[in-house]
Parts: sequence; structure tokens; C-alpha cells
Amino acid sequence: MSQTSKLRALLRAPGMVIAPGAYDGLTAMLVAQAGFPAVYMTGAGTSVSHGYPDFGLLTETEMVANAARMARAIDVPLIADADTGYGNELNVVRTVQDYERAGAAGIHIEDQVSPKRCGHLDDKEIVPREDWLAKIRAAAASRRDPDFLIIARTDSRAVEGFEEAVARANAALEAGADMAFLEAPQTMEEIRAVPKLVKGPCLLNVVWGGKTPEIDLREAEKMGFKLAIVPGMLLKAAIGACDAALLALKETHVHPAPRDGMTVRAAFNRVGAEEWDAFRTKFRPAATRRAAE
Repeated sequence: MSQTSKLRALLRAPGMVIAPGAYDGLTAMLVAQAGFPAVYMTGAGTSVSHGYPDFGLLTETEMVANAARMARAIDVPLIADADTGYGNELNVVRTVQDYERAGAAGIHIEDQVSPKRCGHLDDKEIVPREDWLAKIRAAAASRRDPDFLIIARTDSRAVEGFEEAVARANAALEAGADMAFLEAPQTMEEIRAVPKLVKGPCLLNVVWGGKTPEIDLREAEKMGFKLAIVPGMLLKAAIGACDAALLALKETHVHPAPRDGMTVRAAFNRVGAEEWDAFRTKFRPAATRRAAE
């Protein structure tokens, strides 16, 4: 079964899919190894891991290249951030086709102006509704695989209010989107209202310390959300762990003990070292293999 078909099956099943955010091949593998059914490629994490803030500074090709590395590393569906689609409708057509070729199972496209900014920062700007809907129509029409998921993200809550955000989400679903992503509802009442007012499957973005109140994902599932992404969790954990290790080395001049005593070999095994080692001698004649062993 293709990854796009797997994702569609997950979303058709009862309950809500949780897709933690990853930003490279390693973190994507860790999410899959932890037993989550899907991985989310966070645009913010991708940008930060390239040394830039989440201000729309990466190009389409840089984002797609990261998606390809992540999709290749896992055997579960990858849902990717495609920012604003990187231009007008022509650019969106290329964006959809490139992400499909990269192995992503779906993407979301937002209605911010370009360059955009993180959805939980202040002073966002949005494009006119019809300009964004044209991009959504282009995205839906240009996918080669009908199971490739098109998620319409609107950031209009912060700019024009909750009612406009709901209206845009519904208009995007009518334009061909498969799922609505109403970014950054600001109260628990708004969170509850999203699945009731939006006429289609809804995504919830879980950002600790962001505009949206903290919520137990079991409650979000009961409210009717079909997909929850947790973009920044691993990124912030990695930054904190790296800061702590570097400070310990700077202060003590001794390699700090790794968490859980993880050795280099154990770290390599998390990305398949044992399987790759087997290829060293697998294709040699038997006598050669025995000598090498």
C-alpha cells in the first residue's frame, strides 16, 4: 500500500491521528520508532535546522529536499509543510508535483503573504481570500495521485477574526481541499467550535506556549479533530539537550554522560547500522565472507 493510501486509511478510521513534528531523517525515524502512525515535517523545524528562523526564508527546493530525506527514512506517511506554495498558482502546481515525487503523503498550503512567519507569532498578513482559493484549486487539480492529501491552512484568525477563518476553511474545502487547518484558535471555546463549524475534516496544531491554549489530545479527539500535529516538541527538546551537554563540557572539560548511557554504536543502530553492516559481506563468495568474518 502506498503511503498516500495509508494516510487516507488512517484518516478514515475512527479517532484522531497524532503526527509529531520532525525536521530531519533522524527525528523522523525516532517518531516512527516510537509507534506514531504518521510524521509531520515541521516547516519551522526545517528552517531552524538550516540555521534560519521560520520567516519563509527557505526555498521550495530546500523544503522538498528535506521532505525527500525524511520520507526515505520512514515507513509511515509523511505530512509536510508547504508554506504558501512558494508563489502563485503556477508555483503551487510545481510544489504539489515536487512533494509527490519526494514521497510525501500530503502537504498544507497557507494564506499568508510571502515571506510568511510562524503561525503563532504576531503581525501576520494574509492574502485575499480568492487568491488563496485559487492556489487550493491548483493544488487539488495538479496532484497525480488522488490520495495525495491537500490541507488548506488559514492564518486569518489572527488578522480578520474567527468567523473569517471559518469561512475561509469552508471555502477551501469547497475548492477541493481534503482537510482544513484553522491555525491558532485563541480560546478553548474556539477550539471546540472548529470541528462543529467547519464542514470537513479538521487539523489541530499543538504549539506549547503559542496562541492556542494547551489541550489534552484525547479531548481534541472527542471534539472531532481528525489530525493533530505537534511541530516543535522534538526541536525544542533537542535544543535544550544540546545546550545542557555543551554547558557541561564547557564547565567540566569532561564528556558528559549521555542520557541512558547511549553509546555511539547504539546511536548508529537507531538508524539501521546492523542492517547496513550485513551488506558488507552478503554479496561476496562464501569463502570470502568467512575470511572477512
